[in-house]
Amino acid sequence: MNDITKGGIIILDFGSQYTQLIARRIRERNVFSEILEPTVLLNEILKRDPSGIILSGGPSSVNDINSPIVDYNILKSKIPIFGVCYGLHILTKFYGGIVESSGKGEYGPEMIEVEQKNGLLEGISSPSKVWMSHGDKVVKVPRKWKILARSSNNIIAAISNHNQTHVATQFHPEVYHTSEGHTILDNFLFKIAKCVPSWTPNNFIKEKVEIIKKIVGKNKVLVGVSGGVDSTIVAALMHEAIGKRSKAILIDHGMMRFNESESCVKSLKYGLGVNIQLFDESKKFLRKLKGVVDPEKKRKIIGNQFIKSFERIASDLNDVIYLAQGTLYPDIIESGFNKGKNAHMIKSHHNVGGLPKNMQLKLIEPLKELFKDEVRKIGKELGLPSSLINRHPFPGPGLGVRIIGEVTSKRIKILQQADKIYMDILKKENLYDKIWQAFSVLVPVKTVGVMGDHRTYENLLALRAVTSTDGMTADWFQIPTEILSKISNEIVNSVSGINRIVYDITSKPPGTIEWE
Repeated sequence: MNDITKGGIIILDFGSQYTQLIARRIRERNVFSEILEPTVLLNEILKRDPSGIILSGGPSSVNDINSPIVDYNILKSKIPIFGVCYGLHILTKFYGGIVESSGKGEYGPEMIEVEQKNGLLEGISSPSKVWMSHGDKVVKVPRKWKILARSSNNIIAAISNHNQTHVATQFHPEVYHTSEGHTILDNFLFKIAKCVPSWTPNNFIKEKVEIIKKIVGKNKVLVGVSGGVDSTIVAALMHEAIGKRSKAILIDHGMMRFNESESCVKSLKYGLGVNIQLFDESKKFLRKLKGVVDPEKKRKIIGNQFIKSFERIASDLNDVIYLAQGTLYPDIIESGFNKGKNAHMIKSHHNVGGLPKNMQLKLIEPLKELFKDEVRKIGKELGLPSSLINRHPFPGPGLGVRIIGEVTSKRIKILQQADKIYMDILKKENLYDKIWQAFSVLVPVKTVGVMGDHRTYENLLALRAVTSTDGMTADWFQIPTEILSKISNEIVNSVSGINRIVYDITSKPPGTIEWE
């Protein structure tokens, strides 16, 4: 492990909807956190040299026959442990306490009375508002353990061993609804686990630059640039590390936003001095995508063709054996590649699940430990202009996953025109920077309309705009109705091929941000 990741927190994920939120909360305090499958063995954890371990919540009962378990050597180790909800039940049962399923749980806001105002709950008010989400409850704590807090229903809300190296809460300190959850997490991180807040943009850049130099040696590196924030920052980071031996390649796969390829090259080349070149490979990509409807197939085809194009370009250059790309931590989580057999793949990302097994170039993914907001902080530290840093996320497959069904040149042109109008109005109305991600989706379903007393039979366009901090969860953004009306009217009147506009009001979960 790297120096900046040592001394962090390992989170064992038992299936809680809040696991990624725990990781985020910890990183907000400049402490590295990593999510692992609960089947991981102690020796693998020791290699990471963590300061502490968090056992997440989960939907199972510890009394079920097939409930998730953990390597008991972890529970017996001297590493400080914090159990949350299901994690509390694991610790209780392992150390001889009793957990029962009463058939009646606590769900939602609850008040707790603090009985031990030191250690984990130091500085916590009594009563204090928390967020509960459990069916099982602890009815007997292990021998030599103590109760730290109870809920207003007299249910045990927090416990610890005699010296508070192992602590646990029935409630979720990581959620916003637990009013003093940040203090509880801080108590565990800095008073119990003795973490050092070294996970900072400056330290990250310094260490990554040294790692890149060591890995690359005197060789050259191709940087895959897609036009999005992540790959742009990778290009800047590689330039910082090895200068001209880093060659950024922007492959225009024909599914970029309006005039995006040219503007991206201009910003990097003339704005930052990055060594970058544009290659138009659009015909190859579109030929491979002809007749393909399934979104997973589209992603894999695009991912494979990207690598083939990069390898062909690399073969014309000397000493290029590496490919750098902007894979992020959420990409790995959603693709199920950071977990074991219990992981559920939400969707493959073109730069994770879509890569060919026999690719010749060796991958360098300097941002793969980061969430999106952390990447933006890195970009700011590197001196990138805010116009690049604050751009809305754009997927590597581009408009290929924003066109439902088959991708054709005609459909791409329609979507490019409509999306430009949408973005221009958001910027003009000062809404763009308030939104995490906004985009248009072409739904090639014909609907009947009327324009100039004539019947039309054209495509449906969906508008999407969400707020988020890391892309793992998101809420739909409430664009004022008068602005939605303005967007709709201008698109329908200006773009041939669209006669109906709808607005997506689905949060994540249950939906994903992108439609495909």
